[in-house]
Amino acid sequence: MSEAVKGYPAIKWRAGTSARESDNLVVEEPLEIRLGGRRFTITMRTPGHDEELAAGFLLAEGFITNRSEIDEFRRVRGSKGEFEPNALDVVLKVDSRDLSERLKRNFVVSSSCGVCGKTSIEALQRRIDRLQGELQITAASILGLPAHMRSAQEIFSATGGLHASALFNLPRPDAPSLIALREDIGRHNAVDKVVGYALMHDQVPLRNSVLMVSGRVSFEIVQKAAAAAIPILCAVSAPSSLAIDLAEELGMTLVGFLRDSGFNTYTHGERIVM
Repeated sequence: MSEAVKGYPAIKWRAGTSARESDNLVVEEPLEIRLGGRRFTITMRTPGHDEELAAGFLLAEGFITNRSEIDEFRRVRGSKGEFEPNALDVVLKVDSRDLSERLKRNFVVSSSCGVCGKTSIEALQRRIDRLQGELQITAASILGLPAHMRSAQEIFSATGGLHASALFNLPRPDAPSLIALREDIGRHNAVDKVVGYALMHDQVPLRNSVLMVSGRVSFEIVQKAAAAAIPILCAVSAPSSLAIDLAEELGMTLVGFLRDSGFNTYTHGERIVM
């Protein structure tokens, strides 16, 4: 937790008085992801679980389809031979021609997103299989997910300032079990990290799992969950219109405004039972 939290001086005003104290804040730093030594992308993230972040991102974007296509992760060395903490090289076991096709396909999806929702959804439907299966969860179990997630948020408890993503296994409709929780300054990064964890532990596809996220649900969050075959996605806040459209088309159960007292179901509510 130390690399994700840093103390900063602050003047705190309370009840009409002020005092200079140290305040624990979340660390935000860039991560450069390379593919086979070539610069690929940069994301702002909270340090920690970088390999999981890269793996989850590559799965969600269609650059890999399973764990076996990752050969190794390499930490990049600087000019003096020291390891760069904010650069990671991913070596893939993918044919160069196939990789070029995946890069081209990803460009089409990324460039269309936000310009034409229908085009984005159709592109993802060609890449991601419609979610199937008879997984069910009780309404009471859904209501209990926020408390399970909050109890595992160590960095949030120390700082109060970042997102979380929690992955639950569901052996029975009334028995969700926490598989992994990841926290990050970026909502999308937290999802990539928890999906990356499952991928690196050969648990993908996650057909018997539920994903719980803090904050709102965007198109990209639904995309990332669907790429890992997660059939039920729950969020503390609201989904966007395009997130609902995509969840409907891909067969995902989408729950929003999940609080202690209730929740809204927007798509495929047949998976939720009493």
